[in-house]
Amino acid sequence: MKKVTIYGKRNGLKIKSVGSNGFLRCSTVLLLLIIVGCKEKSKTALNQKDEVIEVLRQPAEYDEQEAVWLLWSPVDHLKGQSNVNVTLKIIDALVQKERIIVSAATDSLLKMAQKSIPKEYLDKGWVELLKIPSEELWVRDMGPNFVVLTNGKKAIVDFGFNAWGYTDSDNMDDYTIRMEKFDEAVAHIKNLPLIQTNLISEGGNREVNGEGVLMVTEAVERGRNPNMDLKEMEAEFQRVLGIEKVIWLKEGLKEDDHTFRGVVALENGEFAYTAVTTNGHIDEFARFVNDSTILLASVKAKDLEDPVAAENHKRMEENYNILTKATDQNGNPFNIIRMPLPKLVLGKMGPGDLVYDFISELEYEDGSVFPVGDEVTVIAAASYLNFLITDEVVIGQKYYSDGMDKEIEERDKEAKNILQQVFPNRTIVMINALAVNFGGGGIHCITMNEPTIDNRK
Repeated sequence: MKKVTIYGKRNGLKIKSVGSNGFLRCSTVLLLLIIVGCKEKSKTALNQKDEVIEVLRQPAEYDEQEAVWLLWSPVDHLKGQSNVNVTLKIIDALVQKERIIVSAATDSLLKMAQKSIPKEYLDKGWVELLKIPSEELWVRDMGPNFVVLTNGKKAIVDFGFNAWGYTDSDNMDDYTIRMEKFDEAVAHIKNLPLIQTNLISEGGNREVNGEGVLMVTEAVERGRNPNMDLKEMEAEFQRVLGIEKVIWLKEGLKEDDHTFRGVVALENGEFAYTAVTTNGHIDEFARFVNDSTILLASVKAKDLEDPVAAENHKRMEENYNILTKATDQNGNPFNIIRMPLPKLVLGKMGPGDLVYDFISELEYEDGSVFPVGDEVTVIAAASYLNFLITDEVVIGQKYYSDGMDKEIEERDKEAKNILQQVFPNRTIVMINALAVNFGGGGIHCITMNEPTIDNRK
């Protein structure tokens, strides 16, 4: 199988056609794109017959979609909390309104999905099942990042992946490699070009407005790419996503800090661990809801006695100050709407819980020693910002259940009302996703949107 070389052209690509064999054939325009740096352009002259194709943009999540992708979870992170149940709730909320593609990693998981998903959904083609090798269920982070080219066709950008900074990218284990290769498999199945980059970046830390503006958490991108400065990263985002402007927000939520940074002090004087978290993904605290409006997390004054909430307040106000000075693609200021954060959600974990077994083997930067064998408190990655936008439905997260503090119920309602205000033409569905939250993510993290073909030039 021969490959096709792409030469950087500002935010675009020049494709040099070559012969091919195997499953890639130039006659059907099934091209594997290997992207090289912009410096390569000066080294290679292309003749006049070369077709010029550019990356037009990465569509926003609120743009028209072809499908939503999900991974069938092979594990639960906390005993008694089912990831599969969350997936089934998402499917129920979207069925007949959105094409749904569910991928299972093995034959046994595929059979489980076939038995669990209502037969009518499968028989009528509302849900499509695929078998693709993978791990976990975090398709937003290691799944296919779809972009639209100037010829109106789609491609997939293959970002580097190092298990959210928990794995040495120069010595990845088989677990991480299987996750890293998932987007390549999707590109193969869908016969889409694959745009490769050495930039390590997860989809959960990138928010685009579909018009050339990208919003990311600086602490995350710097941590994943310690050998690149901000300008180098911006140039790479421009090259593979068609980005014209990057907004660098400083830090994410305290409960999303890397677990290996150490224990987190609680309001009652005790300590807790984060749940194998990402160190600050943007989709936990700042989201585009249209090309000029941003939802940003805020902390209620009544929560400030909690040290976690107090730290979040400090971080979110710093990010707010950055956003007030930022401008959109037309040079206009953004409309910023504040979304409350839920009260801290805590749970107990012990030996045999997947998250517990993982964090028990970490080396902690603060010098603390994990109490192996003892039960520990873990903070769920809970947020009202980790919602999924589809063509007709927005799926958010809620936390109240019978017997809880009524303040939690009121905050759930407030979050739903804000979502309805910013998405007036979409149905808002709130789902209890604590099983996923205790794994370190949320509804947005376990879904990936595939845009429709875009004919804008």
